[in-house]
Amino acid sequence: MDGGGFFAFLYPIEWVVAWIMYGSHSLFTTLGLATGPGIAWVLSIVALVIVIRIVLIPLFFKQIKASRGMQLMQPELQAVQKKYKGKSDPASREAMTRETMELYKKHGTNPFASCLPILLQSPIFFALFRVLNSLEGISEGTYARDSIGPIDQAVASDIESSTLFGAQLSDIFMRTDDWLARGVILFLIVAMSATTFFTQRQLTMKNMPKAALEGPMASTQKMMLYVLPVIFLISGVNFPVGVLIYWTVTNIWSMGQQFYTIKRMPAPGSEAERILKEKQAAKAAAKGIVVEEPAPEPEKPRGQREQPKRKSRQRRK
Repeated sequence: MDGGGFFAFLYPIEWVVAWIMYGSHSLFTTLGLATGPGIAWVLSIVALVIVIRIVLIPLFFKQIKASRGMQLMQPELQAVQKKYKGKSDPASREAMTRETMELYKKHGTNPFASCLPILLQSPIFFALFRVLNSLEGISEGTYARDSIGPIDQAVASDIESSTLFGAQLSDIFMRTDDWLARGVILFLIVAMSATTFFTQRQLTMKNMPKAALEGPMASTQKMMLYVLPVIFLISGVNFPVGVLIYWTVTNIWSMGQQFYTIKRMPAPGSEAERILKEKQAAKAAAKGIVVEEPAPEPEKPRGQREQPKRKSRQRRK
């Protein structure tokens, strides 16, 4: 295996990616699209996104639940941190760690669960990058292997020659002199960065209660909301067109999934929950049903003791 242990680990994933693309292309050509170089290979990358995201649906819902739990526990977590602020003795640190872990258990979350789907997609992302980056070598016979799965010399030549608005799937901004291709690549980089921003913003701003949008962790998430798109803007010039298509379509899929989940199952106390309750109340009113909110129990004034009542004595006759 070339490239050391990491590339050896990636090769089976490259093989799976290659077969999904090849199988999708065969399906599209069976449905009437042209064989050889063409739009069918572009759509095969979209099909790759759909297959991967369907497989990851259970993890997506775990991510939503974990992210919601992390936000909802923030007020309690801040209270624990305030409780042990300035205490650096081992007993206090151990107690703080224990109480923090109890909060994670209570809310059914952990610091890494919300990142799991992204982490699991990273090998697929790199595998697709490797497949697209190897097309030229396979088609010219200079690659370390004769093929990657079903992608042999002829197939690699077809994929490499396939274009999206004039940009080949293997084109990279820093490696092409074609200004038309560079324009398409820049558009895809901006689309990838913008969809990353709106995907994160949709999850953090519309599906979290007000209390969860305050504090150190909320500030970190707001910072990442802007940092990640900037990272993609800078690093996107090194991605092949096919990878940019994959990541942009992935973000669009995530936005759709999140929109459905937030609309149907909003977090308690969030803006999305308020909108859902208003819609439910409006539908109920249209049917003549009056939904009454339970009246809050009156608070007893603190510091006042309720005086015992004297029982009236019956007069003797």
